[in-house]
Amino acid sequence: MPNDLTPIHIYILLHLKKAKVDYAKMMAKISCVDLDLINSCIEDLIKAGLVERDSGSAIKRSKAKFKKAFEVRKHHTYYKLTKDGEHFVRRIDKRWLKNYFNELIGRDAFKIIERLKDCKDFYSACKGIECNKYLEDFVLYKLVNPNGKRTRLLELLIAFAEI
Repeated sequence: MPNDLTPIHIYILLHLKKAKVDYAKMMAKISCVDLDLINSCIEDLIKAGLVERDSGSAIKRSKAKFKKAFEVRKHHTYYKLTKDGEHFVRRIDKRWLKNYFNELIGRDAFKIIERLKDCKDFYSACKGIECNKYLEDFVLYKLVNPNGKRTRLLELLIAFAEI
């Protein structure tokens, strides 16, 4: 498993766990992350053996959980988790995310993320924590905007991971 997974990689894995199969443009639209960045992360995950392209010309709602129609013709490249990807995603729980974010950003990072679940502002979530050293990384990883407001990506990570 690559050690250089970003929160966007984690989001894609969790998204595919929930959706079963989906395409990059939809992941970008839902998360408000740039499509080129989503595509780049998907390629990383394919190289790591966690994600693969889904074959076939049509897809049923029973297979694609986020689709509204019973059956949809594919007009995009759809992706799904590999067996290794499914096994890896099963390990992603609150404890795993706490270790991941604390190693990625700093020892109080997950505490801030948990607080951001209830408040939308980074500075409010940092009460009692030296937040200036974390803001730059939270912005870099697209968890908050430069003004300190949480991003759609962070909201989805919190929801999908059930933090």
